[in-house]
Amino acid sequence: MQDFKRYQRLLENTLARQDFDHEPQELYQPISYILALGGKRLRPALTLAGCDLFNGELEEALLPALGIEVFHNFSLVHDDIMDEAPVRRGKKTVHEKWNTNIAILAGDAMLVKAYQYVAKVDKAILPKVLKCFSSTALEICEGQQLDMNFEKMESVAEDDYIEMIRLKTAVLLGAALKIGALVGRATEAKAHSLYHFGINAGLAFQVQDDLLDAFGDPSKFGKKVGGDILQDKKTLLRIYARELDPKGTEALTQSSLSGDAKVQAWQKFFVESGARSKAIEKREFFLGEAHDALKNAAGSNQAVAEQLKEFATWLAHRDR
Repeated sequence: MQDFKRYQRLLENTLARQDFDHEPQELYQPISYILALGGKRLRPALTLAGCDLFNGELEEALLPALGIEVFHNFSLVHDDIMDEAPVRRGKKTVHEKWNTNIAILAGDAMLVKAYQYVAKVDKAILPKVLKCFSSTALEICEGQQLDMNFEKMESVAEDDYIEMIRLKTAVLLGAALKIGALVGRATEAKAHSLYHFGINAGLAFQVQDDLLDAFGDPSKFGKKVGGDILQDKKTLLRIYARELDPKGTEALTQSSLSGDAKVQAWQKFFVESGARSKAIEKREFFLGEAHDALKNAAGSNQAVAEQLKEFATWLAHRDR
């Protein structure tokens, strides 16, 4: 995916030119800190790809793309507070390095900065861009709340779970692509199709994340496998297991197993019940829907279209 590497370089160069060295330092240093922790910059790269797909000027998409990245990192700062997470990308989280109040306020400032960057588009498309970005920002909050609600529920329906991961994860991929397409002067219909490509690619990504958490290779996945199992999270695997074998699910849920024994028991049950196979089928369904939506977007740059198709396939089949 050579174009994505080029997009990532452009974004890093653009980020390096931004000045967050303002007073009070306690507000702005955490912003510089979290943005400097890196990450793959995939979401803003999608904004550039969305623009490039329609042969738009990448220079016009750089600051809106940076707004997507700042927003994503804002959400991580607040997520880490809610999860009481001590580490992010191998470094202390913002609330651990400073304190919770500073992290909340720095996150708030990042949200404002994100809007400032996203708004740096041509006035002709500004209303459409802001409408897309604002609705996405609210949807992500809704998804986070649904995820928190699910923790208190005994069981979750498949449709409810899919809606939660759509809101929490997929909509930002869709919005990143749509905003890029609008900057590239795509029609509303084509931008909408590209949005749905991002939605379905994001859903395939999240289903694969559930599968990796249960069955991934720890040396590649980057964290201990079975975390969702140990926390009794209502993943798609757990939902399918309950649907396919409710008695077996109930027995395993009420067992006194813990640690590795609990993980291994659920892994075996997910396979034998057919939950793993059904989750893989769902992942492939979303990937197929993504590929269809990309065709409907009918971008004028075929090389970028091929890279986006490859990107979606990588998201769905990644091993880390």
